[in-house]
Amino acid sequence: MTPEPVSGYTVTEHAFWEMSRRNLSEDQIRKVLANPGQREKVREGRDVLQAKFFENGQEYLIRVFVDVDRKPPEIVTAYRTSKVSKYWSEEK
Repeated sequence: MTPEPVSGYTVTEHAFWEMSRRNLSEDQIRKVLANPGQREKVREGRDVLQAKFFENGQEYLIRVFVDVDRKPPEIVTAYRTSKVSKYWSEEK
């Protein structure tokens, strides 16, 4: 089953700061939210959407945390990690 995308969101000041600090562009975040590889509930009202990508021959994940219990949904933070197997759930 394809994970449900997130659209019509806002980005918090904290998320903008973290994205800048971590060298993540708004375009990268937009792509993850529009076409997530996986979506999981972190807690009630907060989901993490993630997608795999390759950079310089290395596989990475971009993980985007979204408060989905408000209108519009709010991007809380985002980061890139090389620990794909730690966060990626292989579907059975």
